[in-house]
Amino acid sequence: MYSEEDLSSAIDAGVITKDTAQAFREHIANNRTSPIVDEEHFRLITGFNDIFVVIACFLLLVSVSWIARSIHPFLGGMAQAATAWGLAEFFTLKRRMALPSIVLLLAFVGGVFVAGLAACQNSGWSSELQTGVVSAIAAIAAWLHWQRFKVPITVAAGIATVVASIMFLLFGLVSETREWMIPIIFIAGVIVFLLAMKWDSSDIQRQTRRSDVAFWLHLVAAPLIVHPIFALLNVFDNAIGLWQAVLVTLLYIVIAIISVSIDRRALMVSALIYVLYAFNTILEQYGVVSLGFAFAALSIGSGLLILSAFWHDCRTFIVQHYPLQIQQRLPSLR
Repeated sequence: MYSEEDLSSAIDAGVITKDTAQAFREHIANNRTSPIVDEEHFRLITGFNDIFVVIACFLLLVSVSWIARSIHPFLGGMAQAATAWGLAEFFTLKRRMALPSIVLLLAFVGGVFVAGLAACQNSGWSSELQTGVVSAIAAIAAWLHWQRFKVPITVAAGIATVVASIMFLLFGLVSETREWMIPIIFIAGVIVFLLAMKWDSSDIQRQTRRSDVAFWLHLVAAPLIVHPIFALLNVFDNAIGLWQAVLVTLLYIVIAIISVSIDRRALMVSALIYVLYAFNTILEQYGVVSLGFAFAALSIGSGLLILSAFWHDCRTFIVQHYPLQIQQRLPSLR
């Protein structure tokens, strides 16, 4: 299995020409009856060797961290971070293995976070302030990792820690912040979404690493946007009414239109649990208790499968009605 990054590398090395690579992409798209951009590819695993290496890395990281932690918790986190960085020098830089690179990045940032918490343990700060400061340090660590290894998930991990840092610092410094938690989370989600769209718009053909970066950013943005909206509708209130179910349905349709337009499915997946819960609750209120979830899942699942089957046709129909300036920033229809 060859990724777009592999094709770009082959073009740069002169192994194949740009025309040959484009002809290959079109051939694959024709066989799949849909453009490659609509497949929303991202590198996660290239073979079972990735899983084998991840298991070995996991055992090594746990053992090193465990041994160092027996001396001091701070050393446990730092040992994990240092080991993860060292392993990334080989498996990320030289072998370019996708899944091990992701795991090693998370292990590195997690190790720095654990070490930071251990260092702040006797600082006298509140737990919110400690978490906020340490999250900021973890974000800096993610930035350093990005500068060295360029693993696509790193940007999303760094942004997530920045959001967490801001939230906890606000909790620790401003007592009234908790009352504004939902709007703050929503604003953070919108900002991350716009950042993801910036990465997406720089690669509308989805042929470079920038598209993978955007994918992970969309995964971070989706729950930050979706959860506050449905929380304001009291979706998880046991007394959910018919009007709430209608609003949930209309909102999910809007989310689906946005997802189809930008050719990203993360928003729809994040909102799915809320829609299922709302429909299941309504059916239970009308006496369909034992099969409520089954009927809700059947209707929504069928709709999503139909949308998946006609995804490109839906995209073409929707996007062609947008102004030309917007169309030029969205993923290609071909």
